[in-house]
Amino acid sequence: MAIETTLDRAMRDAAEGRLPQAIDAVRLALRRSPDHPVGLRVLGMLLLQAGEHEQALHQLRRAVASQPRAPDVHSNLGNAYSATGRFAESAAAYRKALELLPDFLPALHGLSGVLIQVGDAAGALAAGDRAAELRRDWLELDLNRVDAFDAMDRHDRAMVMLEELKRRHPFEPTIRARLLQLMNYAPFPAEAFTEAFRDYARCIVVPPAAGAFDRNPDRPLRLGILSPDLRTHSVAFFLDAPTRHIPADWHVVAFSASPPNPADPMTRMLKERIREWVDVGHLAEPALDVVIRQRRIDVLVDLAGHSAGNRLRALDQRPAPLIVTAIGHPASTGHPAIDVRLVDSITDPPGTDAHCTERLQRMDPCFLCYVPPADAPAPAMPAAEVPVTFGSFNLSGKVGVDALRLWRGALDAVPGSRLLLKARSLGDPAARESMLERIRAAGIDESRVEILAFVKGIKEHLELYARVHVALDPAPYSGTTTTCEALWMGVPVVTLPGERHASRVSASLLHAAGFGELVAKDAADFARTAARCATDRAWAADFRANARARMQASALMDSKAYAARFFGALRESWRVRCEQAG
Repeated sequence: MAIETTLDRAMRDAAEGRLPQAIDAVRLALRRSPDHPVGLRVLGMLLLQAGEHEQALHQLRRAVASQPRAPDVHSNLGNAYSATGRFAESAAAYRKALELLPDFLPALHGLSGVLIQVGDAAGALAAGDRAAELRRDWLELDLNRVDAFDAMDRHDRAMVMLEELKRRHPFEPTIRARLLQLMNYAPFPAEAFTEAFRDYARCIVVPPAAGAFDRNPDRPLRLGILSPDLRTHSVAFFLDAPTRHIPADWHVVAFSASPPNPADPMTRMLKERIREWVDVGHLAEPALDVVIRQRRIDVLVDLAGHSAGNRLRALDQRPAPLIVTAIGHPASTGHPAIDVRLVDSITDPPGTDAHCTERLQRMDPCFLCYVPPADAPAPAMPAAEVPVTFGSFNLSGKVGVDALRLWRGALDAVPGSRLLLKARSLGDPAARESMLERIRAAGIDESRVEILAFVKGIKEHLELYARVHVALDPAPYSGTTTTCEALWMGVPVVTLPGERHASRVSASLLHAAGFGELVAKDAADFARTAARCATDRAWAADFRANARARMQASALMDSKAYAARFFGALRESWRVRCEQAG
């Protein structure tokens, strides 16, 4: 059999879920033709899908050595570096391909994506724009350009581009999904979200009814967890609590949709607790649907919604009788196959159900449970001589003009106070300039603002809270992990809840932690509360000293009670599903 035929078959096998067989077949073929350049490239990409990163890169470097003047080989190496998170090396490989062939489209496309990751969104946009001149209506490329605007926090320009893409691709759900994600950053009314959910749903063929299943509501159940974030990621941190206390009558299967990384500590911890672990990041949607069905899943929980790396389209054919979304996305998904969304009565008060496409299952008092990092430093007060410092370590995109205008009230209420902003993205010059423009538009003197970007690790990140007197929650897109971390470091977080889930998460967390007095009623109350927390030295010292003990005694950190609520909510949702099917 010609090696080309073997390679074609191996690639089909991999896409259909037979990755080990595909790798074995290519390795066997390369024994006969050890330096076959295409064979080396295919083996490298298959090994990458299998999580054998170093072996994959070794094979792809061999391919480059065999064809050093071939731009596509360098571009493939760039793809591999990107998939393993080695973004600077990825950019270098793409640039080498472009030295050999300046208008090589795959390299321009790859570069337009990876430069965002190395803090050069303007360069990413330039590469994307050049590629767009060479090839029109390339949706993947156009979405990279949208991502570049997003990375610059130019959400208005990203949304304008998405609206244009909607006109050119009237039935493409991916475009609507990006719009739904970006809308969380802007003050759209609930009705606008409802229409956007419906617009997305119109692009999905109505999924078939679930096939026959055992409708016993009390039987042991097989739970599938589908996520690209079963690794060191904020979503996985909130999965920590329920996986500590999995009931005996639940068999849990993890479907991990990110490239395998056995060295990741969170991945290792979750693998110890979850009975079955299936790496599915390499699978196309139809193959992923098959893999879920093969595991006979009763309840499938999606943890991503429309966030990065999601696999919502694998749910189009409803691979489980009950599909639930939770934790990872701050709004309804709009996907017609998703039956239930886990929330609470603060994030989604009674009466808001009509704005969602899923049935809301409330997990009062809070839909989340916080487990802090084991190596978090002890809380420390800012030095006495330091001016009052308000702070936010949230994503820079959440700190829009509306949030800054709200925060200006706190700054004005405490003369001489300062604002400390920290976000990784602010290391990108384009994102930093965008932030400065928003600061000026909000009427804040930029000399009162300090901007920080990268710090080494979680310990160093948390130590920065010793410079902050009061954390200010952004609006209309509230913090989640940042709110919990600030409280754990003894820093009060002041929030003003809005009308929708994304703007009410901090309010839920604060109430669950026993700090409801930090939830403001209006903008004036926000300023008063923030000023009081910052200037009442005795109160601030007491809060810093006792916040952890109060949190540990609260519902926010009661992992056993939370696990009971989590699995109880899923059991109740299953009961409803059985009644509906009956």
